[in-house]
Amino acid sequence: MEHIVERAVQIIRERYAEPLSLDEIARSVLVSKFHLLRVFSQVTGVTPGRFLSAVRIGEAKRLLQNSDLGVATISSTVGYSSTGSFTSRFTESVGIPPTQYRQLSRGEGEYAVRSSAGGRGDTRCQLRGVARAAAEPVSSIYIGSFDSPILQGQPSSWTTTGRLGPFVLQQVPHGTCYLHATMRAARELPGQPLETTLLTATLGPLRIDPYASSEVELVLCPRDWSHPPILFAAPGFEMLAEAAPRPGFKRISSGFK
Repeated sequence: MEHIVERAVQIIRERYAEPLSLDEIARSVLVSKFHLLRVFSQVTGVTPGRFLSAVRIGEAKRLLQNSDLGVATISSTVGYSSTGSFTSRFTESVGIPPTQYRQLSRGEGEYAVRSSAGGRGDTRCQLRGVARAAAEPVSSIYIGSFDSPILQGQPSSWTTTGRLGPFVLQQVPHGTCYLHATMRAARELPGQPLETTLLTATLGPLRIDPYASSEVELVLCPRDWSHPPILFAAPGFEMLAEAAPRPGFKRISSGFK
């Protein structure tokens, strides 16, 4: 089962700019689309369509950071036929529009993480948990509650901690959410200089009940081929994905304003 999904992910990563459909991916890996949909979701936590969308937006982020291509050109380069649709999807996934993301990646402007607005009568809860990993962090650990199994959009609650162990998320909305955590840890390989690697954890869907105590465990592990790209553009998460911080992401919000 896993080799089928790995091949499907490879096709998505290689051909994301094409108008790929579930039928075409399934034909390429020689299974029915129903079987592919089922096993792909089991292994990656998302559907092929959502994985494809994440890969496209992830590549758009890279091009905005590292090229001078216009937004319309980037939109078509990553597989969108409409610049308007691309801009809407990018803003929804990353949290800010493409032009603002480019400015931040080049050290211009500031960005503070803000909680998603709650409606009238919105019930918020406290969520306690423990963060674990096989290596000690060399960065802050960033933990947030989101509405997607992909690390994207805006968090409903957000915190940072300097060490593994207990953590508390305040003001988590009643309902269903996913927890995401990210940090960097030191990696020592025989005969090679010490380097760091990105560790993440995803837990969910979780049902948050205001009338019951909630406590969870997040185990952070290195990312592999089955993980969709990180799209959330929070300063801390952006810096974790880089070998060194970029100027536009120096301000880190550990809570909400």
